[in-house]
Amino acid sequence: MGFEEPTPIQEECVPIVLQGHDVIGQAQTGTGKTAAFGIPLIQKVEENNKNVQALVLTPTRELAIQVAGELRKIGKLKQIKPLPIYGGQHITHQIRALNQGAQIVIGTPGRILDHLRRKTLKLDAVKTIILDEADEMLDMGFVDDIESIVSSAPRERQTLLFSATMPYEIKKLSTRYMKSPKNIAIAKGDVSVPLIQQFYYKVLERDKFDSFCRILDQEEIGLGIVFCRTKKGVDELTDSLQDRGYLAEGLHGDLSQPQRDKVMQKFREASIELLIATDVAARGIDVENVSHVFNYDIPQDPESYVHRVGRTGRAGKKGIAITLVTPREIKQLVAIQKQTKVNLNVKDVPSLEEVAKRMKEQWKDKVTEAVESSQLLEYETALQDLFAKYGAESVAAAAMKIAVDTSFAKQDVHTYDFGDTGSAKGMVRFFINVGKNGEFTPKIVMDILQEHAGIASSTIGKINIFDRFTFVEVAEAQAPFVYEAFQNTRVNGKRINVEPAKPRV
Repeated sequence: MGFEEPTPIQEECVPIVLQGHDVIGQAQTGTGKTAAFGIPLIQKVEENNKNVQALVLTPTRELAIQVAGELRKIGKLKQIKPLPIYGGQHITHQIRALNQGAQIVIGTPGRILDHLRRKTLKLDAVKTIILDEADEMLDMGFVDDIESIVSSAPRERQTLLFSATMPYEIKKLSTRYMKSPKNIAIAKGDVSVPLIQQFYYKVLERDKFDSFCRILDQEEIGLGIVFCRTKKGVDELTDSLQDRGYLAEGLHGDLSQPQRDKVMQKFREASIELLIATDVAARGIDVENVSHVFNYDIPQDPESYVHRVGRTGRAGKKGIAITLVTPREIKQLVAIQKQTKVNLNVKDVPSLEEVAKRMKEQWKDKVTEAVESSQLLEYETALQDLFAKYGAESVAAAAMKIAVDTSFAKQDVHTYDFGDTGSAKGMVRFFINVGKNGEFTPKIVMDILQEHAGIASSTIGKINIFDRFTFVEVAEAQAPFVYEAFQNTRVNGKRINVEPAKPRV
C-alpha cells in the first residue's frame, strides 16, 4: 500500500489494540486513524468465520465507503470481506450481501439500526466495535442510535473510539460502554501539516464571487475542494461557477446516493476540477492529489477548519489552503488562528492585469502542447485565408485575445466611491457615532479598527474624538473593509454606526 513507517497514532495504537485493550484515540483527520485500527483489526479477524466479527460506525456514507475500501486493501491477502452499509442504497442488496457473509460491517448508525430491527444483521459474534469520527456522529444527532447499537452487542468485546475532539458526551459514552480504556492523544504538534501553505484573502461581501474567480484563475489547481456553509450555498456557487465555464460539481446531503457516487467518480477521475461541498458531505472524502482547499465560507469553528484543511496535503504531498474572509468575519479568523496556533498569511486579490498575464501564460502552454502533440493540418487548412490576409502572428494574437477576453466577460469587481470626505490625499475620513461618551481614546479606536476590520495600524490616519462622535481617517484601499465591517455592529454593547464623513465646509 506504500506505507513506509507508521504515523504517530498508528505507532501508539496498533500494539495496544492487538493486546485487546479498549482505546480512546484523539487525533485530527488525515493522521492515519483508519489504518491505526484497521491493521490490528484485520490481524485479529478469523477469515474462515463468515459471521460479523467487527462493526465500524461512521457518521457519513462517504466515510463508510472509504473505510471499507481501506480495510479491503489491508485485508487483501487474508481474504477478509468488509461490507459498507448506509442509507440511500437499496436495503435488499445489503440484506443479500449480509446473508453471503461479511466479517466486518462498516455503516452509518441509522442504517445499522434498521438492519438490527429487521434482524438481518446479527451482532452475536462481534468481538470489536469501533466508533470512527465520534464527535461528528454526536453533532449529527446519532447519540441515541449509537447507544442502542452498542448495547445490542456482546458485553465481552473490545471497544475503540476515535474522535478529533472530546466533548462531554463522548466522555460519557466511554464511561458507560468501555472498560478501562487506554487514552491515546496525538498533540496538535504531532499532526501539524507543514507541507500545507495556508493563506487568506480579505474580500468584500458584494464582490466575493468575482474575487473568488480571480483567485481561481491565478492558482495552478489540480483538484480543489471548495467548502460552503449550507446546501443552498453549494448549489448557488456550483451554478455560478458552471455559468463561468469552470469544471465544478456540488456535493451535499440532499443528493441521492447515485448522484453523490457519480459526482465523486467524476472528481476522482479529474473530469471535474472543483468539488463544492458542505462540511458534512465532505466527511470521509479521501482523494489523492487534492492540490487546493478553498474555504469560500469561513468555518464556524477551529475544529472545522482543521478538518477542511486536512483534505489536502495528504500522504506527504504539498497542498494549499485558501480562506475567503469578509470584513465581518475577521473576528472568526482571529479565533481560528488563536486556537489552532496557525498564523495565516494575508494575500491581495489578484488584479485583472495579473490574472490576464497568468491566463496568457496558460494559453501559451496549451498552444505549445497542442502544437507538439496534435495533428493540426485540418485546422491550418481552415485558417489559410486568414493567414494570407492578416499573417499568422496577427491571427494567433487575435485567438489569444478572444480566449482571455471571454474569461473576463463577467469578472467585474466593484469599488466603493466614498466621494469627498474632507480627508488627506489617499485617505477616506469616516464618521463614527460614538465618542468620549463611549470612553473612546485614540488607542481604543485603533484597536477596534484592527480587531473588527483587520487593518494594520499603519493604514490609520488622523483620529479626532469629540463628546458624542469620532472622525477617523483610513487608507483608501482599506476603507471598503472598514465600511462593511461596521454595518450593524456592536462594540462593548454599543451599536456602532460608521459612515463616510461629509466634506469640511
